[in-house]
Amino acid sequence: MIEEAQGIAEAPPRVVVAAVPTASTRAGRRARRRLELALLLGPALVLFVTFVLAPIVVAAYYSLHSWNGFGPLQWAGLANYRQALSDSVFQHAVLHNLIFVVLTLVVQMPVSIGLALLLNRRIRGRGLLRLVVFAPYVLSEAITAVIWLLMLQPGGFVDGMLKAVGLGGLVHQWLADGSIVLYVLFVVITWKYIGFGVILLLAGLQGIPGELREAALLDGAKPWEATRHITLPLLAPTIRVWVFLGVIGSLQLFDLVWIMTLGGPAGASTTMATYLIDRGFRRYEFGYGSAVAVVLFVICFVFALLYQRFALRRDTAGAVTRMVGA
Repeated sequence: MIEEAQGIAEAPPRVVVAAVPTASTRAGRRARRRLELALLLGPALVLFVTFVLAPIVVAAYYSLHSWNGFGPLQWAGLANYRQALSDSVFQHAVLHNLIFVVLTLVVQMPVSIGLALLLNRRIRGRGLLRLVVFAPYVLSEAITAVIWLLMLQPGGFVDGMLKAVGLGGLVHQWLADGSIVLYVLFVVITWKYIGFGVILLLAGLQGIPGELREAALLDGAKPWEATRHITLPLLAPTIRVWVFLGVIGSLQLFDLVWIMTLGGPAGASTTMATYLIDRGFRRYEFGYGSAVAVVLFVICFVFALLYQRFALRRDTAGAVTRMVGA
């Protein structure tokens, strides 16, 4: 036993040497990472290039030519752009889109926030109310447009309801009166899309800890003060996302307007998208229509870049910082 103990004591200690990755091992790891990135990003990248970048390049190419879809291309340079920017109808179309943007921010946003705050409370029938608010968003634009087109016809449901409650003097040619058709369309658009905004804001409200509001109420703050100084500031990132989606959607309005009015009467409800379809496909001016499409793309792209730079960037940076810190 003593000899065994002396042998163990005299045995040299074992040294564990960590394996140092060789150049070939590192090269293999890099190759596997590249293969993983190719497999994960490759299909999405192919779809993005095929259905996004390639059509943009093709539209920009056709916008520099005069083409009716049948004969050969004729070089036009920037003539299509000059014609579009100087056309009073297109200028009014841009103005109409801007009116929709302003109405979205001034009317639709406060209504969405108010409904979200209401439906976030524990009230009786909350699930049913959420369903009623969100249901129109599930309908397709074509179905929504046809339903409201029938309701707004002379002698239709809307006129009948107004007469039934003694407001027959408010009956108008809703879609034939150029002074109000734009605002009638905005009512339909709000009815259709407000459910999406409410659901988005409700998701943001679910991420706000309820303890903060309860603590403010215990400290003597009134409910509206807690909403103003706690709920709304914490909901600001979600509101900024909603504003971005609302503005982009207002700039690209087409389906509802085209089905209900075709941009009429007399261009009173024309948007950039309906103007594009009318000139590009109904009049077979594909080069000019492509130029209008490029102008619409540039407007949306510039807004997206500026909004990302000055509004959404701090939200993204904060999220990345929190992830790194975690």
